[in-house]
Amino acid sequence: MADEPKNDADAATEEEAAVEKKKNPFAVAETWKEARGLMWTHRRKLVFGFVLMVINRASGFVLPAGAKYLIDTVIGEGRGEMLVQLAAWVGVATLVGAVTTFSLSQVISVTAQGAIMDMRRRVQAHVTRLPISYFDGTKSGVLISRIMTDAQGIRNLVGTGIVQLVGGVFTAIFALGLLFYLNWQLTAATLGILLLFGGGMAMAFKRLRPIFRERGEINAQVTGRLNETLSGIRIVKAYGVEKREQKVFSDGVNELFQNVKQSITGVSLISSFAGLVIGGVGMLMIVIGGNSILEGRMTLGDFMMYIFLIGLLAAPIVQMASIGTQVSEAFAGLDRIRELLNSPTEDEEDENRSPLENVEGEITFDNVHFSYDEGVPVIKGISFSAPAGTTTALVGSSGSGKSTLANLVMAFNRPDSGEVLLDGQNLADIRLADYRSNLGVVLQENFLFDGTISDNIRFARPDATPEDVERVSKMANCHEFVTGFPDGYDTIVGERGVKLSGGQRQRIAIARAILADPRILILDEATSSLDSASEALIQEGFKSLRQGRTTFVIAHRLSTIRSADQILVIENGKIAERGVHSELMALNGRYRELHDHQYSWEENLFVNPGEDYLEQGP
Repeated sequence: MADEPKNDADAATEEEAAVEKKKNPFAVAETWKEARGLMWTHRRKLVFGFVLMVINRASGFVLPAGAKYLIDTVIGEGRGEMLVQLAAWVGVATLVGAVTTFSLSQVISVTAQGAIMDMRRRVQAHVTRLPISYFDGTKSGVLISRIMTDAQGIRNLVGTGIVQLVGGVFTAIFALGLLFYLNWQLTAATLGILLLFGGGMAMAFKRLRPIFRERGEINAQVTGRLNETLSGIRIVKAYGVEKREQKVFSDGVNELFQNVKQSITGVSLISSFAGLVIGGVGMLMIVIGGNSILEGRMTLGDFMMYIFLIGLLAAPIVQMASIGTQVSEAFAGLDRIRELLNSPTEDEEDENRSPLENVEGEITFDNVHFSYDEGVPVIKGISFSAPAGTTTALVGSSGSGKSTLANLVMAFNRPDSGEVLLDGQNLADIRLADYRSNLGVVLQENFLFDGTISDNIRFARPDATPEDVERVSKMANCHEFVTGFPDGYDTIVGERGVKLSGGQRQRIAIARAILADPRILILDEATSSLDSASEALIQEGFKSLRQGRTTFVIAHRLSTIRSADQILVIENGKIAERGVHSELMALNGRYRELHDHQYSWEENLFVNPGEDYLEQGP
């Protein structure tokens, strides 16, 4: 029974390896293509690095040659006058080796870090262009791991890793040539052992690559969950589930540990195998080399040179084992990055789309259908027009499709069928960057960046003046509380605006939207965190803001939408009723029901505050 977990793990590893192998041979080819592209981009510095590597490794052969001449010529023939000259040659070679080693580190390491920076920029730029649906199904920690951790691994492809690997091959080939010259029988036997070692290395790397790939996936999952826990630490503490989160994290890092343990075992086996190879070569040298000296086929100087050359051959072999593991890990990370980069972006066809000019702001839905999951429709054949400069309110039960409609207006989602039109032009034919430059949003979940209040308000217009910031802050009714802080508009709000109250965050988000000066404005529960007095003041600001702009308002508080030019009652993904407030009240339909239910609930809440009206709320 004790062996079962091991067998299961082995089976899982074999299954993953089989999947990796079966998994499209084209994936490996594409990864190689990506790697070659990286190398080609930095080819000049890599070539310079290879030249330095050749000089460095060539200088290393001076010492073995010097040992031969020391024993056979200087000592054997009694030519003491050559000692200083021989020492000088060894000294020059040592100096050349030191200088090229330093230069190689500077050139290649800096190149590698530059490549990492470029890759991180490239991946981050791609991630920010992915559709909202991708983020809905992927943890932020996973994406952070792709950008920061996986990109770090490419240093072994465009840095010291690949150069040292090629340098090791060069040293091994050159050393082998000299070894064949000195004693071809001994070298042939040695080469047989090395070929066996090479075959073992190839098999080992084939087994290790899926392990390294899995490690990246596990690390990304653990990082993602940790990020969620820290972001939601208040909820964790409020419900007292610290121990549960600790267990989830503990299980994750344990899984990561088991993966690392597997890779350590594999790397250790490779290193041990390399040690056995070196030992086997040493045994051959004693037997065959000793006989060659006794039989006069080798001089003592030849044998000493042979020993040095074997050292030069063995060192890069052991080094190649380590570097090969790093390169394998780099390819695993690059494979994950490639998968991410192959994910289609929402604006990848922008070059073929029409530029946007002279936006009036009329939004039209023409028989729009949409579903997040196939077979589960959320929007069912909705058609309506929001003329430029008007306000359209969306009301209805929770889950009826109001926010989904807003997402379609913002082009976060695309219709499954039907069209969303801007000034008569299909949004699908308009460049996203152009369209969204005309959008302003205040979402239900207001997000502030860790920076100053001023920076957050100027997010869409970083060139805005302090006077502009103050003006929109007064319109959003946040100037008073901001100036009450010791640092005023330079107050740091903290991550996600944690140092501010919900209402304060919401008012700053409203000020941000006002400053953006959009043609189309989306207000999704924009006043939900405000008290009645603050809401009344902001509504006055909204009236001036909405003038000349097409505005969509989603609100549960029906008092905030009485002045809307049209109200759409959304139920079950369809428009149940439409009209202005007075018309809908006169219908005595769903809108009247929502209105009366809400005001009845609010009255009961204030008259009998001690009672539980949770089930009676709208």
